[in-house]
Amino acid sequence: MPSASSPSSTPPWNVRRLPGAAGRTVLVTGGNAGIGYFVAEQLSTTGAGVVLGSRDHARAEAAAASIRARVPGARVRAVRLDLADLASLEASVESLGVERLDAVVHNAGVALDDPPREETGDGHELMFGTNHLGHFALTARLMPLLSAAPAARVVSTGSFAAKSERLDLDDLQSRRDYRPKRTYGRSKLAQMYFGLELDRRLRAAGSTVASVVVHPGGALDSLTPSRPPVHVRTTAARLGAAPAALLLQGKHAGAWPAVRAVLDPAVRGGQVWGPRHFGLRGEPRREPLWDHLTDTVVAARLWEASRDLTGVDPCALPG
Repeated sequence: MPSASSPSSTPPWNVRRLPGAAGRTVLVTGGNAGIGYFVAEQLSTTGAGVVLGSRDHARAEAAAASIRARVPGARVRAVRLDLADLASLEASVESLGVERLDAVVHNAGVALDDPPREETGDGHELMFGTNHLGHFALTARLMPLLSAAPAARVVSTGSFAAKSERLDLDDLQSRRDYRPKRTYGRSKLAQMYFGLELDRRLRAAGSTVASVVVHPGGALDSLTPSRPPVHVRTTAARLGAAPAALLLQGKHAGAWPAVRAVLDPAVRGGQVWGPRHFGLRGEPRREPLWDHLTDTVVAARLWEASRDLTGVDPCALPG
């Protein structure tokens, strides 16, 4: 990754003119669709090697083919990655076949709209288990590869939906009171707490790896350009979404904060990046830390619970 430098020594950020990243390798979880696809497509234009992690290998291969068709010479490939199956993660990391990893974008996520409550094969509530615990455990498996890079980055994708939520540390699995939208928001909030706590622990350990939190703002399919067969936007959808474009954006723009967090040498660990206008749309900028995300006690307790639930610790010392 780029060496650290002061913000004043770097050129203004341009989402359409990204810096070169040849020789680097980035894993994008959920890179087969939605925001993850556009993160992968945009990073591919820089010359970076991009790995699409997805539980649906056929869809990931289709996404990789779409990127190659749009980005001549793109170095993109797919690996099977199922964040809801913790026991499978070690084999997925081995399948990367790399000696180092310059960045991972934790983007994959499950969002359920209706009951009933579902669980992973490990017995965790599906959204919390996939969106947070899966990425927590994956980070632990990836840490040797990240530590082998000069200045790797872990980029955790939160959600604007998390801004109004608070964690219930006594009911992280939503067993007592399950409401899908709230449970989703809390799972993304947990992911954001994790990204910030991870950076604190990395700094305390003297690690060269940095952890950054991003969110895409309001990103709609109907405002997203077509990428067949990955995404096809109909004329009716485009016309119907026109009023929403005043406040929201497409998923291609929702990818911008994560792409900047991977590439921009001015980005620092422990920061939160999101869209410029009201946190909903526009080019990426650094945001003030949301008030509840400053609670390090909650973050530490969540870390301990996540370690107990997954059986791994991303910052555990080797040996």
